Amino acid sequence: MVAIIKTSNSVQRILNYNEIKVKEGKAECISAINFPLELDRLNFTLKLNRFTKQASLNENVKRNAVHISLNFDPSENHSKEKLTEITKVYMEKIGFGRQPYLVYQHNDAGHPHCHIVTNNIQRDGKRIDLHLLGIKKSEPARKEIEETFGLVKAERRKVKEQFSLQPIANRKVEYGKAESKKAINGVLNKVLFDYKYSSLPELNAVLNQYNVHADRGTEDSRVFKNNGLLYKILDKDSKPVGVPIKASDFYSKPTLKFLEERFKINEAKKESQKSHVKNAIRIAFYDKKIINPEKLVNSIQSEGIHVVLRKSKDGQLYGITYVDHKTQCVFNGSQLGKEFSAKGILEQCERNIFHHEKHYQKLTSITSEIIPNLESNLNIKPISIDILMRAENSNDYLPKQLKQNKKKRIRRRI
Repeated sequence: MVAIIKTSNSVQRILNYNEIKVKEGKAECISAINFPLELDRLNFTLKLNRFTKQASLNENVKRNAVHISLNFDPSENHSKEKLTEITKVYMEKIGFGRQPYLVYQHNDAGHPHCHIVTNNIQRDGKRIDLHLLGIKKSEPARKEIEETFGLVKAERRKVKEQFSLQPIANRKVEYGKAESKKAINGVLNKVLFDYKYSSLPELNAVLNQYNVHADRGTEDSRVFKNNGLLYKILDKDSKPVGVPIKASDFYSKPTLKFLEERFKINEAKKESQKSHVKNAIRIAFYDKKIINPEKLVNSIQSEGIHVVLRKSKDGQLYGITYVDHKTQCVFNGSQLGKEFSAKGILEQCERNIFHHEKHYQKLTSITSEIIPNLESNLNIKPISIDILMRAENSNDYLPKQLKQNKKKRIRRRI
């Protein structure tokens, strides 16, 4: 079993996600714990009101919504009753047994799993500490439940490969191969909440790798004037294809207003994550082999850093963005410092070119001095051009013995 815990500042968004899955026939709400009414008597409004009323007991806590998914091995097929019991034990062990929570069984993935919606504000208004919840409580609980219920044990390495964000190349959206809205929504759910970006260009630096683009439109367009936002699918040439979809049409409502809130939150979060990108760039330039920005792109790709070079129509580099997939942070070059901006990178490339030219000139001068000295010291005579051009079948090349034998043979015949 694998437990994934995520927090949010909007329980309504989490509830919406699961309830829409229910309407589409891809999920079912199988349990409502610590609610005043039975499950079959609860509608969306009653569910939401229960959470918001609990959250109002401590309005100082902003991230009060908790979304947990319990994932099981594909070979396991648990009944509703067993899933309910597993979630009940799990919530007790991580300290959420008295909290109101809903359990949704999903059937829209290759492995059986369920989602739990709850909050961390208790009846007395105190909050449940979420710091290191996964390591301190969730992991021990997971291992105990695997033993108690005889579940397939999750090895750390396999879990990481199966449930972490898959490589970009394997997750690109291809127009016409899947429903556009569904394909884009799958990318947005991963990127919007996992990556730390602080502007729309930074967000697009990640989305474009999935062939998705967030567009405000031109300044004189109705979308731009109304603070709207469109999401488009890109082809292999990074050109929009198909019909754009409005941000408000997606379940998670990734509108411009929503993104602007994320920009503020992410700005502070990614401040402490700059060192990985900085060190990778400095190491790449250390061996003096980086003579253009394109070589830098290839050099630090192995470190999990994707570089976006922004060029003008005439090919001039005017901007650079770094997407660090290890820390899941996006940085504009100037945010890291002058030496990492587009201008700074070009200057470092020019210095490397100058270094190579200077090194070549030095080698040339040394060679021109050494060769004449060798000729004079070793008494090497210049080779005549006549010798070099002499034909191989010339008689001068015949050994003396062969010449004599030939004369002897001629005399004997006479």
